[in-house]
Amino acid sequence: MALVRALEPHFFFCAMIRRRKTLPSLELRIGHRFKDKSLLVQALTHVSAISHGKMKISYQRLEFLGDHVLGLAVSDILVREFPRAKEGELSQRLSDLVRAETCVEVGLELDLGAYVYFGSHEIKSGGRKKNSIIADVCEAVIGAIYLDAGYEAAAKFVERYWLERAMSPLRQLRDAKTRLQEWAQSRGLPPPVYHQIERKGPDHKPVFKIAVDLPGMDVVEGEGPTKRDAQQMAALAMLDRYGVKADA
Repeated sequence: MALVRALEPHFFFCAMIRRRKTLPSLELRIGHRFKDKSLLVQALTHVSAISHGKMKISYQRLEFLGDHVLGLAVSDILVREFPRAKEGELSQRLSDLVRAETCVEVGLELDLGAYVYFGSHEIKSGGRKKNSIIADVCEAVIGAIYLDAGYEAAAKFVERYWLERAMSPLRQLRDAKTRLQEWAQSRGLPPPVYHQIERKGPDHKPVFKIAVDLPGMDVVEGEGPTKRDAQQMAALAMLDRYGVKADA
């Protein structure tokens, strides 16, 4: 707790940038108490906060690490829980469980958006509610737990939030685009139309912004490192907007 208090003045350079909730409350949600609080702070630091010169490192490296730790931990769960499943089924389940949409669902459960450090511009653009950022931070938290306490601690967190999802029937493990199309069809609507709005970032790490459009519905946007990921995030955002559940 003393370390958290010591860190606060360093990070409280702007009320709009500072996260809205305390680190201990997030640790309770996560189910892990960090020995090195700076790892959790890093996992919650968006790149926009770096530009103010007060934050040193964003969550991007932890996101990279957490993505791979998540894949291993979910693979462990699947091999244990589905001893008779063939490789094809395991691969399908793994793909569905580690995709950005699932990380968004977990991130929303944890209310991660309320804890992230942002620059003022990102705050004004609605950064706390962007699914792409919530997914990234979720993976970064996993990476932070791994560095703080090792694989077993990270796997414990993953099991806490992914085990029930892993046990869902395959018919429920549909991607967001499929779910949105089925939902639209059930209401007599044409298939959703996706439009690329923007491509930004360097060639080695692009970010695509895609909008999804359905007649009579609000246009919703999503971002991702590929066009497909951005389309999935846009579809998930529209499903969230209209309260469509995973088994709808």
